[in-house]
Amino acid sequence: MLTTTELTLLKKYNSAAPRYTSYPTALGFDEHFSRLDFVRAVQTSQNRLLSLYVHIPFCHSLCYYCGCNKIVTRHQHKADIYLDYLEREIIGQSSLFKKYKVSQVHLGGGTPSFLNERQMQRLMTLLNQHFSIDEGAEISIEIDPRKIQLSYVDLLKNHGFNRISIGVQDTDPKVQSAINRIQDTPFIAKLVERAQQLGFSSVNVDLIYGLPWQNEQTFANTLANVLAMRPERISLFSYAHLPSRFASQRKILDHWLPSTELKSSLMCQAIETLTQHGYVFIGMDHFALPQDELSRAYRAGQLHRNFQGYTTQGNTDLLGLGLTSISSINHTYSQNKKNLMAYYAKLDEEENALAKGLMLTDDDRIRALVIKALMCNGVVIKSAIEQQTQINFDEYFAEEMQRLVPLAQDGLLTHDDVAIQVLNKGRLLIRYIASMFDAYLPHQQQKSQLSNVV
Repeated sequence: MLTTTELTLLKKYNSAAPRYTSYPTALGFDEHFSRLDFVRAVQTSQNRLLSLYVHIPFCHSLCYYCGCNKIVTRHQHKADIYLDYLEREIIGQSSLFKKYKVSQVHLGGGTPSFLNERQMQRLMTLLNQHFSIDEGAEISIEIDPRKIQLSYVDLLKNHGFNRISIGVQDTDPKVQSAINRIQDTPFIAKLVERAQQLGFSSVNVDLIYGLPWQNEQTFANTLANVLAMRPERISLFSYAHLPSRFASQRKILDHWLPSTELKSSLMCQAIETLTQHGYVFIGMDHFALPQDELSRAYRAGQLHRNFQGYTTQGNTDLLGLGLTSISSINHTYSQNKKNLMAYYAKLDEEENALAKGLMLTDDDRIRALVIKALMCNGVVIKSAIEQQTQINFDEYFAEEMQRLVPLAQDGLLTHDDVAIQVLNKGRLLIRYIASMFDAYLPHQQQKSQLSNVV
């Protein structure tokens, strides 16, 4: 349970802030960014390592909590049409990356496991034909355990996948009913076991706290069920209830949700339980076994963060393929069309799906380094930032350092001439601490498009 002091601090600082999978965030992208800007970014990049993200938007059914860009359908042929257009985009984009070696491939969504065996074969063949994928590349996928057979894991292994992430969220039947996601926990355990038997490098399980009808006892049961599976990684996400933005969330009534105090207690309960069972608490919402690559990167101070969350491969350029996908190339961000028909129409016209983007300014790049250091490692070594940017840290961030004073007084962090160090109490509010260095945040908060940090 949280102490009175801890609850007071969480209430005090529990305001809206980005998750900082990028800085600036996608809210700052605009339509002035052109295809020519994208091509120039690729041509002038010094990087020769590439990460591929492929967005598969389809889901068999609607999960009421979900805020992702998805298309709910039972018509499998719609994925064939989508792959037709994705093929055009792959062909059009891959010609720019002939000198790159792909070290990471990730299929996200939506529900990438919506693809059947034939469709998955087609997609992976396309990627291997048009990109140079390294033999030791990390190849991962997000899967929905409700609509697949156990043999689907074997199919993935045969196509070179070596990491999977399973959406579990909660194992309590009442919670699952409220979010319209009924699933079989014993079957999920079999999926984890099968992947580990086949030699997958890592199995991740997603959990969400703050869902309807959750309480400390039900969440304790969920944690026990997941711990029994012993996945290499566990992601613990905060449910962001934004019914004004996501229509499906209107099916979740406010009085079903845990109070702010209970939600905060669930978060702390999970952190305590998972760390007691040997998991390393990484960043703001990830846990990994000590021998996992993510834990090793965290201990070495080499953790990175991108549009897919925490990763060990942040020093690559990132190419997003498919509806709403985001690319990060040579100090630029760009995003594809978010609407399916608009995505198709743009590819019919130009064989690329670019909608908007951003060229980072020098100030953006400096602030991004600081925010990344806070989000990934919980510490900013001022001399390291100064060496990379040729600034005087305390002079450049004079206003920001003043904003940190009350946070230091409340025991969230320490700061001196050498470093800004986030303390254990502050880790729960890391998004808020990072937001102190965000030059765009006041404008974004007015849009009411951001969730609270807890």
